[in-house]
Amino acid sequence: MAYKITDECISCGACAADCPVEAISEGDDKYVIDPDACIDCGSCASTCPVGAPVAD
Repeated sequence: MAYKITDECISCGACAADCPVEAISEGDDKYVIDPDACIDCGSCASTCPVGAPVAD
């Protein structure tokens, strides 16, 4: 099950920098996770200062 980024995202980029498979990219108003590339490791969730990435 892939992670997704909620509207709590502040677009700091911390999650993208920590993603081991580069599944996270900058979207229009927040970062987004490619569900096909996400390996459900949780690195993004543990790095995010506002808890925006959540298991989908």
